Amino acid sequence: MNVLAIGAHPDDIEIACSGTLAKCVKRGDKVIVCHASTGNLGHVIIPPDELTKMRAEEARRAGAMAGIEVIGGMFNDLDIFDNNKAARDKIVDVIKYANPDFIITHNPDDYMPVHTAVSRLVFDASFTATLPNYKSKYSTPAKTVPIFYMDTLAGVNFQPTEYVDITEEIDLKIKMLECHESQLVWMREHDGIDFADMVRTCSRYRGYQCGAAYAEGFRMCQVYLKGTTQRLLP
Repeated sequence: MNVLAIGAHPDDIEIACSGTLAKCVKRGDKVIVCHASTGNLGHVIIPPDELTKMRAEEARRAGAMAGIEVIGGMFNDLDIFDNNKAARDKIVDVIKYANPDFIITHNPDDYMPVHTAVSRLVFDASFTATLPNYKSKYSTPAKTVPIFYMDTLAGVNFQPTEYVDITEEIDLKIKMLECHESQLVWMREHDGIDFADMVRTCSRYRGYQCGAAYAEGFRMCQVYLKGTTQRLLP
């Protein structure tokens, strides 16, 4: 299968679903991660232009650890708005390029405006991309596929309906997260937390909920044509 995960920032995917994506790669899936923004505002000291390059390299290294193709950086940080045709069309191009069998993205109810904007853009673009006569960079329309919403930061206001056991992938997940060195510093200085420890703890908590040592939780988007009887997550 082809799997597409779209997050707002470099590191969002590592936080919420990199164990699942690594497991997808292990079973033979082609996995593409798209970071919609450059994340160029995510540091106390490093200026935006320098941070853009740094975070792109951090994302590339993290993806390479699991055999994942990394694309994106179409927007500057906080410059992503839903109900915007130009922004939606960029996500349409990503979906057509990846030709996914399912998509993972942010929960529509999340703590950061760009997370919720990306979630809505992915929902809108996933329909738009299926229209044969809608003009975009790629001529072949995408399939109508399920969307899975990934966990929120620290699991706040999120109740999974599906779980993936990532016990064998937890160490890789943390190593991928630690590639984002700039964000380990940012989260410590801006939010006062040990980021890697928080992510491991949240994965342990989701594991308790489903009988695994470590797990990641998801919720399927329940709308017409996006449901399925198949188990698509690994």
